[in-house]
Formats: sequence, C-alpha cells, structure tokens
Amino acid sequence: MPAASAIRTLVVDDQLTMRSLVRASLQQIGVRDIEEAPDGEAALRSLLVQPLHLVISDFNMPNLDGLSLLRAIRAHPPISKTAFIMLTGRADRELVQRAVQFGVNNYLVKPFTTAQLKEKLEAVFGPLT
Repeated sequence: MPAASAIRTLVVDDQLTMRSLVRASLQQIGVRDIEEAPDGEAALRSLLVQPLHLVISDFNMPNLDGLSLLRAIRAHPPISKTAFIMLTGRADRELVQRAVQFGVNNYLVKPFTTAQLKEKLEAVFGPLT
C-alpha cells in the first residue's frame, strides 16, 4: 500500500478556484507534495524539469488542453509513465474514450467529493495509507 503522502502531484487547471479545491481534497486524503499549473503548456514544462507521480488535469484549458497534455506526456519517455487523471465538467463519453486511447489512468467528473477523488487515486495506485 502506498502512502498518500508519497504521491507527488501536479494539479492543472486554468481556474485558481478549482486548483484550490483539488489541492484541499488531496490534502484531506494525505497527499502533501502538490504543485499547480494554470495550463497544459506550463504543466508540461514543469514535468520535463521535475517528473512527478500524478497529474490531475482539467480538459478545457488555454495553451494546451488536457487531452493534448496527456498525449504530450505519453510521448516523452522520461515522463510517459506518469499517472494521469482527467478532470472534466462533463461526462462526455467521446472525450473519455479518446482519453483512454491516449493512456489516461482514470477520470473524475466535476463537481466531485474528496471520497470520489480518493476512490480514483486508489484505482490508480492501490489502497492508500
């Protein structure tokens, strides 16, 4: 069982409020090492400098949307195995199918609860301590 505190995470969303909500939920779960990026371009730059264990990314963003960020991560061997959870405001079947094709590990529909986020993390990493 991995410790939640050991999961180094990047939260990517163009809305500061949503980044703060995700951060607060992650902290309640026990995740301590949390970075933030306002868009996919900034996230990719950050990951190429300092790889992390998990990206939680919104789908709709300027400068590089979540699906494009996922594709870019999967195309860069040093970070290609980074776990990726897509955060979306819509339960769009086509989006989810495209994300699965590109290697998304899971997805979470907004609005979400801390319990739902924990469930998604455990689906990716196994039971957390």
